[in-house]
Amino acid sequence: MGMFNSRYECKVDAKGRLALPAKIKAAIPESNGNELILRQGDDGCLALYTQVEFKKLLHQISSLSDRDPVQRLIKRSFFESMTEVELDNAGRFLIPKTFMTWAGIDKDVILIGVGGFVEIWSPEKYRQNIVADQAELSKLMDKYLS
Repeated sequence: MGMFNSRYECKVDAKGRLALPAKIKAAIPESNGNELILRQGDDGCLALYTQVEFKKLLHQISSLSDRDPVQRLIKRSFFESMTEVELDNAGRFLIPKTFMTWAGIDKDVILIGVGGFVEIWSPEKYRQNIVADQAELSKLMDKYLS
């Protein structure tokens, strides 16, 4: 499977559809088919997964206990915050209105490939959740990757 990377500035059309950039589409394995998983992600973005990558996350969530109230809360919250989406022939998928509202998305979006999945951001939330200064990023990388 390809790795998702880079930043893309895109637009959501009037019907709520988002066309994936060619490089993002190319990184989706053919065996995945047209179905992707969209979930409410961390820090206010939406997270788009291939079937293979989502199954890894699903396996972890499914292993939580139904008997423990905190683990049950995690499972319930996880499953209600996701939906299957389907790519059309033009490489677009429909973002449900509730997801757009939750993420603060109107027309402009920023897509960030983060390895195994793609984050979909409103420009405002994205600016609040990125390290723009490369010197600061280097310090953080030294701290957490050493």
